[in-house]
Amino acid sequence: MRYQLRIALFVMIFAAGCAAVTQGRVAAQSDIAQLRTIRDVPLPGDTSRFDYATIDPVTHRLFIAHLGAGSVVAYDTQQGQVLADIPGVPGVHGVIVVPELGRVYATATDSRQIAVIDSTSLTAVATAQGDGYPDGLAYAPDVGKVYVSDEQDGNETVIDVQTNQRLGAISVGGEAGNTQYDPSSHRMFVAVQTKNQIVAIDPSIDQVVERHDTPGCDHPHGLLIDSDQRRAFAACQGNDKLVVLDMTTWEVMSTQDVGSHPDVLAYDSVLHVVYVAAENGPLAVFRNDETGVTRIAFQSAGPNAHIVAVDPDTHSIYMPLANVNGQPVLRELTLDIPST
Repeated sequence: MRYQLRIALFVMIFAAGCAAVTQGRVAAQSDIAQLRTIRDVPLPGDTSRFDYATIDPVTHRLFIAHLGAGSVVAYDTQQGQVLADIPGVPGVHGVIVVPELGRVYATATDSRQIAVIDSTSLTAVATAQGDGYPDGLAYAPDVGKVYVSDEQDGNETVIDVQTNQRLGAISVGGEAGNTQYDPSSHRMFVAVQTKNQIVAIDPSIDQVVERHDTPGCDHPHGLLIDSDQRRAFAACQGNDKLVVLDMTTWEVMSTQDVGSHPDVLAYDSVLHVVYVAAENGPLAVFRNDETGVTRIAFQSAGPNAHIVAVDPDTHSIYMPLANVNGQPVLRELTLDIPST
């Protein structure tokens, strides 16, 4: 009986250890920071899925794509209250704010359109035609164009912000994941999931001008560009990794473990901190400075916490959660980093 008890105990410990390794959640020695929840604010609508979120640093408004409800939630980060639930954006995935235009662009994926929202009145003012599966978006200010990822057709759809007209589509050769603009090179970068590549588009001619492989990264989806450090961060949904590439050589300079099925990335350019949200809930936090990229926190942020946005002024972290005790909420967190 005692022998059987030991075997049972060993099996339990072994299973727990395997679960921890599988989840990739064993604390690293560098995990010195702590995430702390400030508050949960109830959000309107049902407990269906949310997607991207974006912050307007001018108006201090956070815009959240409520995919399942087909609406965009506007939230005042200073007052801590919901301002509006903007309807009529069916299957909304991507959302970006362009402060200099006073506009928010959101992909109405189900209707294959891009909704144009006035960021002051919080009303939809126009729509632009998209393609098969409009998802993420980015804005190129030099040319006044919005670029939209098309996961279905393998294109980047191009929208003129002055006319809200579709200018065409640029083939990237595979499913287009996240899209990011780099103000240093004046190029648009796209994570091409099915090619395991990051491609560069020259917005002045709307053509792919570079292709870069992402070794060690299976199915890059999330993408973040640090123009100052000349680094590209790709979240790899196929093997739960974060790959960091040197944008001067396009060689992999770091590979990090993150949560299962990583999705949205956010960057605090003042604190030099990268956040990687994942479908299974943990938020991976990395210090990004001249010494390299180091994980400093890895902690559960809530159920299905796959979206993250960071306020550049207050450094508050915002994560919409679809279902917390039967209620959609916006979770506000802070990162406590011990002084050295």
